[in-house]
Amino acid sequence: MSAARHTRRLVVAVAATAMLCVPACSSTGAHVPSAPKTTRAQPKTNIVSGTGPATCDPTASLRPTGPPVVTPGSFMAEIKTHGQLIVGVSASSYHFGYFNPLDGRIEGFDIDMLHAIADAIFGNPNSMRYVVVPDTLRTKAIQTGEVDIVAETMTATCKRWRQVDFSSVYLDPAQRVLVQRNSRATKLTDLVGKRICAGKPGVTSWDYVVAHMGHTDPPTMAVPAETWADCLVLLQEDKVDAISTDETILDGLMAQDPETKIIGGPLASQPYGLAISQQHPEFVRFVNAVLAKMRADGQWAAIYKHWIGTPVPPPPPAHYRD
Repeated sequence: MSAARHTRRLVVAVAATAMLCVPACSSTGAHVPSAPKTTRAQPKTNIVSGTGPATCDPTASLRPTGPPVVTPGSFMAEIKTHGQLIVGVSASSYHFGYFNPLDGRIEGFDIDMLHAIADAIFGNPNSMRYVVVPDTLRTKAIQTGEVDIVAETMTATCKRWRQVDFSSVYLDPAQRVLVQRNSRATKLTDLVGKRICAGKPGVTSWDYVVAHMGHTDPPTMAVPAETWADCLVLLQEDKVDAISTDETILDGLMAQDPETKIIGGPLASQPYGLAISQQHPEFVRFVNAVLAKMRADGQWAAIYKHWIGTPVPPPPPAHYRD
């Protein structure tokens, strides 16, 4: 291993560790010692196992009833009374939700989605408190009322719709594969018998890899990791041969390590939705009204250009189930 590559690996490893150590932040980026306890009324937990119905359309949400207005007695009014929107986020998804050590803030595409919702409630986009939630605990954080909303590159699926509600789709990337630049692999099937980091069980990327590569000869190993930054460190240390997840997340990893590359075509659609408790359908409709406004007034396009780049595609069209 060259000295330069060794140094780069250490830098990324330290950065990933630093991000994992951030349990929660206020909207100003100041650290708080532990995840904040809300005073919200706790919704009843409704945890359901298994898969959703075959007829489910996971991209179809609840239709807005008009512009985003905080109506008396609504959950939005309750949030406003408490003074902050409590949001579940990632601190290690570069370009989407990550802790920026240069300014001490959590920022990214997902965070800007939340800023727009906070602005619609309070007239102040910074009236938020962050709770950093592992991917495998996102649903539980919503169900227990620990957070009001989750924005964490969370794919809307039929199984998850049985546990939480989702907004309309705000981004729809495809799952792909990231490898070292010197890898000879050009597609997922070239990795038969190899080690692929794909998050943890319960994450859609993991499910895809296991379903499509779990019975190969020799066997392909799906390697767990807490965060995608951890996957990148494992790839750099040659402990895995590839990473497979949403191409937008892989773009962020590649930006952190130019000695990697994305290979192959799209593997599966990963439509992102903002997760909200099933106890608050009026909040789902409110959030969808905010997203509709962002699609129409160019705010979504500006956020995409800032965090992902150009060319900027049209935003995913909203689909509603009612």
